[in-house]
Amino acid sequence: MPFQTEDLLPVLALVVWTLIMFIWMYLTRIPAFQKAGIDPNDARHPDAGYNAKIPASVRSVADNYNHLHEQPTIFYALVFFAALTGGGDNVFMYLAWAYVILRVIHSFVQVLSSQVAQRFLVFALSTIVLIVMAVKEVLRLFL
Repeated sequence: MPFQTEDLLPVLALVVWTLIMFIWMYLTRIPAFQKAGIDPNDARHPDAGYNAKIPASVRSVADNYNHLHEQPTIFYALVFFAALTGGGDNVFMYLAWAYVILRVIHSFVQVLSSQVAQRFLVFALSTIVLIVMAVKEVLRLFL
């Protein structure tokens, strides 16, 4: 069965979540810069040393926003690949939604908890889901 518009909803959901994290980042980052007396021009480069002046809770929001531009790019490509090549059955869609949900959970764990092991577990689970999605598409095309 070919992809329908609603089959791309997991992509839209992750895009919207990324934009929510963008807003969250700036709602915390701008006041933190002001409180620490950091000139925005001094923050042109991440290694400029200003991070030591910002609370870890604020840095973690920015880190998560950046993370949402890393591995999820594979997710976006994979979902659009499936859409353009006739893939994306119900199992694929459940996996796509599972990936989105795990990435949202990953965001909350990263921002609200200092437990790296918990964050890594959620990240690993989302990666496994992504691998299963990719393998499923490879098998669909070549078997």
